[in-house]
Amino acid sequence: MSIELRRLEPRDLDTVEEIERASYPKPWSRSMFVAELQKPSSVAIGAYAQEGDLVGYAFVSRYVDAWHVMNVAVAVDYRRLGIATALLGRLFELTATDLRRGYTLEVRVSNSQAIRLYERLGFEARGIRRGYYTDNREDALIMWRESASSEQAS
Repeated sequence: MSIELRRLEPRDLDTVEEIERASYPKPWSRSMFVAELQKPSSVAIGAYAQEGDLVGYAFVSRYVDAWHVMNVAVAVDYRRLGIATALLGRLFELTATDLRRGYTLEVRVSNSQAIRLYERLGFEARGIRRGYYTDNREDALIMWRESASSEQAS
């Protein structure tokens, strides 16, 4: 399957919302996506199938000491095809010149598939945020991946 990775645009938001609702028990609102798209410190990438249909997306925001992976989702019919891996890989490429910042994210402790994906991409568990998710008070696993400069130094 051929997937094109490119920046998300506001016209993609209807499909982003559909994928989001199918992916998360407490989906982001449209205004949250709009805010991330407008932030100069954020990068948003979409995965587009051959027909041009959006089938996945990933958002990362730059903070003082880290790039925070904010949201990653893939349409149900396109899961387990390497799209999330490709999206995150592209985000790492786009931010690789920022040698000072590593990457962090939170993931539900029960989401073993996502945790395995993040571990394959070099993330390590670094802590727990108790009761982080508001829908059911589930804990979040805090994961961290070193910056490109740290990887080169080792």
